[in-house]
Amino acid sequence: MAAMRSLTTLALALAVALALAVSEAVPQDKAADSADDLYYRQQGGQQGLGQVDDVAVDAEASANPSGPSDPLAASDPSLLRSVGGAGGYNPNSAYQPGGFQYQAAGYQPGLGTYQASATGADAVAASHDQLDFKYHNYEKMTKYLRTTSSRYPNLTALYSIGKSVQGRDLWVMVVSASPYEHMIGKPDVKYVANMHGNEAVGRELMLHLIQYLVNSYSTDPYIKWLLDNTRIHLLPSMNPDGFEVSREGQCDGGQGRYNARGFDLNRNFPDYFKQNNKRGQPETDAVKEWTSKIQFVLSGGLHGGALVASYPFDNTPNSRMCRSTPLCSVFQNYASTPSLTPDDDVFKHLALTYSTNHPVMSRGVACKAGTPAFNRGITNGAEWYPLTGGMQDFNYVWYGCMEVTLELSCCKFPPASELPKFWEENRVSLVKFLAEAHRGVHGFVMDENGNPVEKAALKVKGRDVGFQTTKYGEFWRILLPGVYKLEVYAEGYLPREVDLMVVEQHPTLLNVTLHPAKRNDNLYRHPTVGDRLGPGPSPSYHNQHSPQSHTSKPASDGGIFSSITSGFNNFVSNIFG
Repeated sequence: MAAMRSLTTLALALAVALALAVSEAVPQDKAADSADDLYYRQQGGQQGLGQVDDVAVDAEASANPSGPSDPLAASDPSLLRSVGGAGGYNPNSAYQPGGFQYQAAGYQPGLGTYQASATGADAVAASHDQLDFKYHNYEKMTKYLRTTSSRYPNLTALYSIGKSVQGRDLWVMVVSASPYEHMIGKPDVKYVANMHGNEAVGRELMLHLIQYLVNSYSTDPYIKWLLDNTRIHLLPSMNPDGFEVSREGQCDGGQGRYNARGFDLNRNFPDYFKQNNKRGQPETDAVKEWTSKIQFVLSGGLHGGALVASYPFDNTPNSRMCRSTPLCSVFQNYASTPSLTPDDDVFKHLALTYSTNHPVMSRGVACKAGTPAFNRGITNGAEWYPLTGGMQDFNYVWYGCMEVTLELSCCKFPPASELPKFWEENRVSLVKFLAEAHRGVHGFVMDENGNPVEKAALKVKGRDVGFQTTKYGEFWRILLPGVYKLEVYAEGYLPREVDLMVVEQHPTLLNVTLHPAKRNDNLYRHPTVGDRLGPGPSPSYHNQHSPQSHTSKPASDGGIFSSITSGFNNFVSNIFG
């Protein structure tokens, strides 16, 4: 009996010791979770590509001392509801009453009626430290982003997608009611600014947009709806090295345009129409990897040097015919021939959404004599001037993300005294453009058991650039009102065609169930973009090959004509952006 009591006492002592050891280990595990990479963790990955800003993580931890900073590690069911609830993700129940609905302010069909509040958000902003209307160098920009992330831990998250040639972080700020966690069924959108270092207005507008969104969340129902239903990723400076050597007041020229190795970042992406032989740069490689990991629905690239919203394609199929004869390229490239996408109606609508809400851009006035004027403030990129290796074509062809290039100022680096004017001109356009991600069709692709089908290939019939489902089986496509057929394919499943109707008032919800293919069925072969857009250099559809994996053969030496072409391209680029 005494021996039994001794064993019992020993067991209790061991249990207490074990409990103490576990309690001491938990904070370390939580700290490790907090230091995990937000950029990849929010997509469910195990290893990161970017870097969470430690100041932001620490601030969130101090603001929520009773809970972990990583929502994935949270035991609070209210935190888990945004990812399907503690019981796990169930796509069949995701849109049932009480599920993922456009609640609070509801879906906002009246996009044309939204105006920035002069008494709501502005009054709130006045109660906080104001962001000065001046240019912020890298150190000041970083300080502002960290301070904002610390002040608004429930609405913002700061992370880095990589570093520039000179080692500066490429900061991205998420602004959303769910900054650290993807919201199932709700889209991710982005703005990328300052990819040309001397085009500085967009960089400052991103900082002011961050402040405007966080300050307006509690007072402006439209902003609250947008942040409750969208995750907005803002990259204020893709080329921080170039900005540091640019000069305020320089309206033209190329000083600071290029990265620290002298590369134009908007000529450095893979190109569908023409093989791009330029060596990949750290900044573009970071953006390519970022875009491959997050399923962005809508994107805007902010530039300067003109006043227009330019939409894909930037390049033209005709460039293939001329690539062996450089002199032909000179005349062919500047023949002002439009290069239209299968989604031309949507791209024109997106460009017009921005331009018509901009009081100056909408007038389509030329910046100065000798430069083009644009009807209603929009243009097809190739019709303006073709370019190879542009970011907006890459986003669309490789990942189905609809991107528009927004040229925001006639002067590339205007005096800081003009920044208040640029902010007032662009504020409503910046907000309303992002809201267009909620137009069209969205839903889930699942199997017969209600499990999400990841990386299913989807295509709207007659619109031959496709898109994919996420790991949760989600998909989105921006479409204008009308009747469409959606084609859905996935390895091991029978393909399906589904009819749908898109209306103006709200996005169409469409859930698609796929049935397994039998052994004797003709199994679906994953189509490539090349299958759908014709012969030529074929970037494979989404996951077949990484865009970075394409090896480039050196172009043949075109001699003096090649030099003429190159010089002419640089001349046009420096004039128009």
